[in-house]
Amino acid sequence: MDVNAAVAAAAAIAGVLTGVIAMLAFRWSERDLKRPTRTSLHTDPVLPPGVDTVLSVLRSSAVVLDEGDAVVKASSAAYALGLVRGGKLSVEPMLQMARDTRRDGEIRQVELDLPRRGTGRGEALAVSARVAPLGSRLVLLLVEDLTEARRIEAVRRDFVANVSHELKTPVGALSLLSEAVMDASDDPEAVERFAGRMQIEATRLTSLVQELIDLSRVQNDDPLEDAEPVRVDELVAEAMDRCRHAAGTKQINMAAGGTEDLSIWGNRGQLAAALGNLVENAVNYSPARTRVGIAARRVSAPGGDLVEIAVTDQGIGISDKDKERIFERFYRVDPARSRATGGTGLGLAIVKHVAASHGGEVTVWSSEGQGSTFTLRLPEAGAARDRAQQHPDLDDEAGQSAASNPRRSPDSPPDSTAYETLSAPEVLP
Repeated sequence: MDVNAAVAAAAAIAGVLTGVIAMLAFRWSERDLKRPTRTSLHTDPVLPPGVDTVLSVLRSSAVVLDEGDAVVKASSAAYALGLVRGGKLSVEPMLQMARDTRRDGEIRQVELDLPRRGTGRGEALAVSARVAPLGSRLVLLLVEDLTEARRIEAVRRDFVANVSHELKTPVGALSLLSEAVMDASDDPEAVERFAGRMQIEATRLTSLVQELIDLSRVQNDDPLEDAEPVRVDELVAEAMDRCRHAAGTKQINMAAGGTEDLSIWGNRGQLAAALGNLVENAVNYSPARTRVGIAARRVSAPGGDLVEIAVTDQGIGISDKDKERIFERFYRVDPARSRATGGTGLGLAIVKHVAASHGGEVTVWSSEGQGSTFTLRLPEAGAARDRAQQHPDLDDEAGQSAASNPRRSPDSPPDSTAYETLSAPEVLP
């Protein structure tokens, strides 16, 4: 009995010692796990307090790198631009900047042109990169996308250059012609000839200045502030009257149809200028003894009915590469022909801005040697007015409804049903 008691006591003591040793070993292992090691310091860096929140609200693309060039934090914009791939910074110049900044602590900034991700056309993405130290171990990279700003600056620079060139041409011609008139003061026939040329150049200069004023007005003004219902047949008649002399000189017949009982809600002056530019282009670029047609119809759309006005000519047509640029300011398909007809290269740009500001659009179908059809789609007066009165804070919905309207492809020929009313047109020489 005493032996059994001694064995039991020894077993109990051994169990207690085993438990104490196990508890101490567990505590020791926990302390080792919590103790930072060199490896953990390298692979699991911690951002300073508040940095994560600041980076999340920045408009710039942000990337934080550790001492091993691994990405600790990257914004979604950085991934979208293709700056970060596979947990690494993929742009070598930026990576080298980060290494130099980590070495000497200096802030660096540079502008780079990067290839666009997912495009095989070699388009450049302009960015501005700025690298700065973040604490003692991290480096912060901020990248700003400058592509759109550069594009706008290029457009502004080209516009100023084009305006200067276009103004210089007639002004220089007037200067030379005036000198010629002075030198030929004793020759009445020469004076008359030079004076006629001066009138032509003065008219061209006046047209250019006026169209620059019109373009500036349609870009800056809100046409719906003084909008009113405008009858389509009145707009068409005004546009045809504007081109009557030019059409008669070239024996071009102008025909209109389908314009009755249709009205557009907008600025009458701007709408007349836009449609007049389309008809004038059709006449100027059509051969003699051909036909220019103007047709209108009502088109159903989710946001309200639209009025579609199509101007068709039998002219030289437009190539595919030119169709993408014809609505640019000062762009001419045939510069020599435009100068011969007195064109300024601003007419279609004005049409585009007028259509957009009225919640519509302008499209073109054309084939070389087969003529062209320019189509204006604008909200009908009743639908646009009712919507504006019910929702005065949603003036831009017209453009969205027009954009959602099913339409023909620009490469498809115009719908023949739009011109059925022209089968027996009124011919206005």
